[in-house]
Amino acid sequence: MHVLLDKSNIFEAIPSNLKEELFEEIVSKDGIKIERIISYGHTTAQNEWYNQDSDEWVILLQGEAVISFENRDEVRLKAGDYLNITANTKHRVSWTKPNAQTIWLAVHY
Repeated sequence: MHVLLDKSNIFEAIPSNLKEELFEEIVSKDGIKIERIISYGHTTAQNEWYNQDSDEWVILLQGEAVISFENRDEVRLKAGDYLNITANTKHRVSWTKPNAQTIWLAVHY
């Protein structure tokens, strides 16, 4: 049996100049999607909310961020912090550390 492995590094090939937050799909199969998200002080637009039909587990690998939830408290994250966001929970990224790389890993399931 021949198995093809695609080796990569989550901290490599990061563009240094991003006008918008970068979403990169790493793998997707059977209703599960894993993506890398890169922020440089980016936030979600003030009146915009993410409202996915699937659950999302997210971990902050590098940097700092704040996620706000509609009609709920906001959650401050530092490197190593993770949380699970249930489907149809309105949320937005209200702050990421300015002039610094914020690297997320998100699993949509």
